[in-house]
Amino acid sequence: QVQLVESGGGLVQAGGSLRLSCAASGRTLGSHSMGWFRQAPGKEREFVAAISRSGGSTYYADSVKGRFTISRDNAKNTVDLQMSSLKPEDTAVYYCARRDGGIFGPTSHLDYGDWGQGTQVTVSS
Repeated sequence: QVQLVESGGGLVQAGGSLRLSCAASGRTLGSHSMGWFRQAPGKEREFVAAISRSGGSTYYADSVKGRFTISRDNAKNTVDLQMSSLKPEDTAVYYCARRDGGIFGPTSHLDYGDWGQGTQVTVSS
């Protein structure tokens, strides 16, 4: 019954930065790991970053390590994705998701049951 809404997407030049936010309503997020995924046109949805329920553990795709940072504020019921040194290859719709399974691991979309509507990120060269 949780609702997830992403915001913060937009158009930036290569090398620029954006901060995406995911706001939840209905239930608190503190009892669930959270993840960010992205999907470009004609591509499969891919894992970007994940964070444990307390924020103590994080996971990143190799393609974004050192450039993206996932964080959460359980008191505010939000999860953020700070993106820097953006590349054209980062262009995609970015989705926030709540993990509700534990079969495939934190980097697999198959473990996530609730998804936001997505926010577009476009990086120009």
